[in-house]
Amino acid sequence: MRVLIVEDEEDLASAVQRLLADAGFSPDVAYDGEEGLYLALEAPYDLIVLDLMLPRLQGERLLGELRARAQQVPVLVLTARDAVTDRVKLLDSGADDYLIKPFEPAELVSRCRALVRRAAGQRAPILMVGDVEIDTPRRRVRRTGVDVPLTPREFRLIEYLALHRGRVVSRSELLDHLYGDSEETMSNVLEVFVAGLRRKLGSDVIQTVRGHGYIIEK
Repeated sequence: MRVLIVEDEEDLASAVQRLLADAGFSPDVAYDGEEGLYLALEAPYDLIVLDLMLPRLQGERLLGELRARAQQVPVLVLTARDAVTDRVKLLDSGADDYLIKPFEPAELVSRCRALVRRAAGQRAPILMVGDVEIDTPRRRVRRTGVDVPLTPREFRLIEYLALHRGRVVSRSELLDHLYGDSEETMSNVLEVFVAGLRRKLGSDVIQTVRGHGYIIEK
């Protein structure tokens, strides 16, 4: 689960980064609003943890830019403002949740997990890639109406590429999704999974972008 932390206070940003990494997330950090907006638009994050008081681009404007561009990634706002009017304004502006500073580390992790779960539940349950049907709730794949048995990691790979169709997904991102940061893998393990999926689902389902990664075209 990829998380973008947009926070200009380096000590707080580092603490939140360590906390979320220990909880199983893969966190990146941006230290100002412009960098945060750039990363949020360039990479497929599952969650953004956003401070409001940022240099170069305020957090509220960053949030507005994301929503104006139809970016629906969940956003958890960290704020020192605790007035009801401020909280209502944040939610109306497109924030999914907020946490008042100072906050308990366990509560931050809990809220992050809840937002990621909520967003996952709102995704389309059936993903179509040509004649391939990916049933995400049942973890089942069919081709032309016929069940195709996949291993758990083959399913996670085709599901991830389908969710990010139209974008080249790098080898490192896919390996991080399949294994996380803590498990060593063989150098060619990704190629083995892709070859297996092509054999089972058709050679044209996943394209290789040499030197960059893999893509399912729109």
